[in-house]
Amino acid sequence: MREAIRYLGYGRNTADERTRMMIEDAFSEVEKAAGPKSICRIFDVNQNTDGRITIENMEIDSRSLSRNLKGCVKIVLFGATLGAGIDHLIRRTSLTDMSRAVIQQACAATLLEEYCDEKQLEIGRELELNGLYLRPRFSPGYGDFDIHYQEPIMRMLDCAKTIGLTMTDSYMMTPTKSVTAVIGASPVKERCPVAGCEACDKTDCEYRR
Repeated sequence: MREAIRYLGYGRNTADERTRMMIEDAFSEVEKAAGPKSICRIFDVNQNTDGRITIENMEIDSRSLSRNLKGCVKIVLFGATLGAGIDHLIRRTSLTDMSRAVIQQACAATLLEEYCDEKQLEIGRELELNGLYLRPRFSPGYGDFDIHYQEPIMRMLDCAKTIGLTMTDSYMMTPTKSVTAVIGASPVKERCPVAGCEACDKTDCEYRR
């Protein structure tokens, strides 16, 4: 609820009772329409002194991602989607009630974040058995991590076959309520929240996006 209110532009302000009731109704509709799926694969990661990152045949040039992955020995490629049902729901609603469709958009974004957090916790518990600890998710489009890296990540995860996630020539994902990300894994446990930099008040953290 609180995240949906933030997505709607209220910031730290409290939404009025009517808006809160609309959000609750929209959440219910979104949850019924959602068919969440995810996929992950774990790879070795190598970082050059110039900040370039190599994951199998993929080379990434991103200083912000390099800072996030400092000290990591493994990397998790991750993809998730809420499914096409969400797109159909919002498209239908927008024909008759654009305000409600906007609220559904916010609720779907919140639901996707919650689902990704849940899956990251599951991955983290498995890796901790091997003495590795996860960093926050880092998606193409954050900082200088260019959006075009979406394509090789989705290819390496075989997203179209595994979770039904595809991408247009302009790097827009279909279904739209979907995400790809990389998650570093380090033998050193950092105090980084799963929810990432947006939920953390440690503004001087060297891993901050």
